[in-house]
Amino acid sequence: MSDGFRKWRRSFRYAYEGIKYALDTQRNMKFHFCVAFLVLLAALFIHLPKTDILFILLAVTLMIVTELINTAVEKTVDLAMPDRHPLAKIAKDVAAASVLVSAGFAVIVGMIVFYEPIDHLLRNSRMQDNPVSAGTIWVLIALVVLTVIVIETRFSDRGKLVRPSLLTAIAFAISTVITIFVSQTIVALLAYTLSALIFIMLYDKRKRPFPALILGALIGIMVTILAFSCLNML
Repeated sequence: MSDGFRKWRRSFRYAYEGIKYALDTQRNMKFHFCVAFLVLLAALFIHLPKTDILFILLAVTLMIVTELINTAVEKTVDLAMPDRHPLAKIAKDVAAASVLVSAGFAVIVGMIVFYEPIDHLLRNSRMQDNPVSAGTIWVLIALVVLTVIVIETRFSDRGKLVRPSLLTAIAFAISTVITIFVSQTIVALLAYTLSALIFIMLYDKRKRPFPALILGALIGIMVTILAFSCLNML
């Protein structure tokens, strides 16, 4: 075996260990990989054209690369300056800003690429011809609240199930109701954007971790869809 091949294999192993370390220790990296997997799966499911998939791959790659660089900068700064220092803070802030810029680019790419498929899907699932009273909407929200309470009280003593977030459940339920009834797809996307902002603002590592917020959002969406599906059957 040649020395060049050994060096190449050693370099590959070091790079793999770096990715594995980032996935094991960095919460943001886990989130990026999860979102990237779901986005690529959705792209394959709706049969996006090759050019759109290339843009998605570019955005995903840029997102992961900047997060890796941000992790490297943070660890280097911690090694060189264990104590707090204004220059160390600047270095970390600038590295984090690169992640923010790449994340903004990824969001813009996602909105442009997925807008038409989402618009087509929402136009086929709206219920504009079936008016629903305001009382029905309040009953739906009450149903979402009761679902969250039942899950919390039923499984909280076992400690094996993450407690869903009530506020994210209500927020995403309302966004789903808006999505079902509005005629403009952009309005539906803005509704979910507001819910996503609530999701981010509610995040707390100890009190409201990501699994609790995600579970609450899924409950709000699924209960709303199930309720309106039952109404259509009546």
